[in-house]
Amino acid sequence: MRRSSYLFTSESVSEGHPDKVCDRISDTVVDAYLAALPEARVACETLATTNRVVIAGEVRGPSSITHDKIVELTREAIKDIGYEQDGFHWKTADVAVHLHAQSADIAQGVDAAGNKDEGAGDQGIMFGYACNETPELMPAPIYYAHKILQNLTTARKAKENGAALLGPDAKSQVTVRYENGKPVAATQIVLSTQHLDENLSSEDVRTIVEPYIRKTLPAGWVTGETVWHVNPTGKFVIGGPDGDCGLTGRKIIVDTYGGAAPHGGGAFSGKDPTKVDRSAAYAARYLAKNVVAAGLADRCTLQLSYAIGVAKPLSIYADLHGTGNVDEGKLEAFLRDAMDLSPRGIRTHLSLNKPIYARTSAYGHFGRAPEADGGFSWERTDLVDTLKSALA
Repeated sequence: MRRSSYLFTSESVSEGHPDKVCDRISDTVVDAYLAALPEARVACETLATTNRVVIAGEVRGPSSITHDKIVELTREAIKDIGYEQDGFHWKTADVAVHLHAQSADIAQGVDAAGNKDEGAGDQGIMFGYACNETPELMPAPIYYAHKILQNLTTARKAKENGAALLGPDAKSQVTVRYENGKPVAATQIVLSTQHLDENLSSEDVRTIVEPYIRKTLPAGWVTGETVWHVNPTGKFVIGGPDGDCGLTGRKIIVDTYGGAAPHGGGAFSGKDPTKVDRSAAYAARYLAKNVVAAGLADRCTLQLSYAIGVAKPLSIYADLHGTGNVDEGKLEAFLRDAMDLSPRGIRTHLSLNKPIYARTSAYGHFGRAPEADGGFSWERTDLVDTLKSALA
């Protein structure tokens, strides 16, 4: 049984973090292909270092998405993030594209043919999670770690007050105290952010960021006992890929639940929605969120498993962590039928064959508001009434 009083910590990183720059570029490539052909296949990896970006992977899509087009889109993404420094500049960085055709061996196992439905693109396990700690049904530590950086990024790009002196690369970490199982206070706050003026001290940076952090966290969470660590190493001028090499898919816990729930074997960014690493994790979050939103449990973890070339999931597992008012076996049986959990069924139900992925590449794939064009469709709670009528 989970302890009722404890400390739990989660971290987030900004869109300018080297790994997140790579996630953004990889998902920009996914969006470009899906915008041109909704059934395109993309598995794209990006590496970024000092004034160099390398894009590699496998694709199947229209010839209109040329290497020159991908270079152009990459520069636009880097510019939007805000990199115009000597060691990493959107205009001058060398961008090398090494995308090639998808393996025919993989395609034959995954594609629909005759009476065979489209199969999963790989074996693997995927998890979804939801809890009632925030209105968005996310764990509080990761939710607020994300929000701190989102709000600082918005202020930086708007050139608000001192925030104009901040750079794109930043990391946050929030330690939350739980009492009787509920988050009640922030005991430690960590914020490391790049700054453009090399003469700024850690105290100067704290003066800039503290008002935004206090505004982000719930009232009463920051007290006189809260410990602050703002740029604890001192100067942070060299940031982004110039300071640290970045790779797609290295921030999977930041992308999901901040360590409060399990994560399966795969990353999300750079993968089209036929890849169950991505789409089935979205489906699992969608189902778990609807379970909690329906009031069937305070916490819900779901696991799905797949085999390459096989359409239906091999298993579905539900854990309500002792907080549920419904039998977990009955819930598993209901969820298996409530939504077609084949790769094609997931994409159809959540309308995933759209260019909606670059926006997911920073500040978490979950706990975001569903958008009018289909973005974050897995955050909808449109199964609540069905769940209540069947199981409540």
